[in-house]
Amino acid sequence: MTEKTDNEDIEEEVSLEEDGAQRASLRIRRLLPNRRIDKYLQHRFPDFSRTMIQRLIKEKGITVNGGAVKCSYQLMPGDHVDLVLPPLPTNEIPPEDIPLDIIFEDEHILVINKQANLIVHPARGNRGGTLVNGLVYYSNSLSTVNSEFRPGIVHRLDRNTTGVILVAKTDTAHWRVAHQFEHRLTQKAYVAIVHGTLELDADLIDLPLGRHPKIREKYAVRPDIGKPSTTVYHVEKQFNGYALMRLLPKTGRTHQLRVHMSTIKHPIVADDMYGGKMMTMEQITEGQAWPTADEPGGEFKPGEHLITRQALHAAELTIRHPISGEKVCFKAELPEDMKTLLKLLERYRSLDD
Repeated sequence: MTEKTDNEDIEEEVSLEEDGAQRASLRIRRLLPNRRIDKYLQHRFPDFSRTMIQRLIKEKGITVNGGAVKCSYQLMPGDHVDLVLPPLPTNEIPPEDIPLDIIFEDEHILVINKQANLIVHPARGNRGGTLVNGLVYYSNSLSTVNSEFRPGIVHRLDRNTTGVILVAKTDTAHWRVAHQFEHRLTQKAYVAIVHGTLELDADLIDLPLGRHPKIREKYAVRPDIGKPSTTVYHVEKQFNGYALMRLLPKTGRTHQLRVHMSTIKHPIVADDMYGGKMMTMEQITEGQAWPTADEPGGEFKPGEHLITRQALHAAELTIRHPISGEKVCFKAELPEDMKTLLKLLERYRSLDD
């Protein structure tokens, strides 16, 4: 399909290919405002971000007068611009048969024990392999409150944090549960394995959090612009050089528990973004005899990491059921990687006589 347009600034011809790609040919007639090519084309094709336009220019998917140009090129009268634009993104989420460990389900809500290495919902450049893709495959009844990209999603867990996550199946259930999260009427409990020996058996961490000033994907304590963030912790068991913690966040900031524990010098094991160290059998045994093949830890090879993601698990979530109003507590069993790590700490790093 080919379409031609004509105005006083440009002459344009656009065709739609069978694969959904757009081919466009522009003839610049006179000097344009915002003549920089990446800015002009993003304005001309608003479905595509400026970053996408710049990438296409660098990959020679966009040429001027038959040749490659830089993103900063200034368009001039008489220029002939050829473009091949990828298919427009679709709002449809592809269903995927992703295993779901269901803790509870009724006609209003669904509660899942999320596995590690699973992003909660699609985002730009990451449309598949998420919890939402699995939910769309599993159920045709999910709330629509957030958006077509986040059906049913009321709250989130980090990609490599395991444990309880609640999904709304109806819009009424969604806004009623969301109200509880917003007004801090829910109770959340996490289990973590951290580095170091803690001086206090319990304490309150009250440190405001915001985006890291230099690293976009990280968060940090920001007294200047940070949002109030509080976490109560309890030491469940102290080992030689490590501790099993119960963390009770009173607010729900992104990366809150990870940043708070790192800030007090007890980062979560294997959380390399916030100072946690990877663990191997050599480090944990410190010269003691390795477990046999049929014992916990016996499957690990020299140098192999005992856990490959932050040792953090959302163990409990307590809410009022959005329809009945009954107080309910959902619990998720500890994942195998953390169970194994705790067994090894008990064997090699115990402080018990």
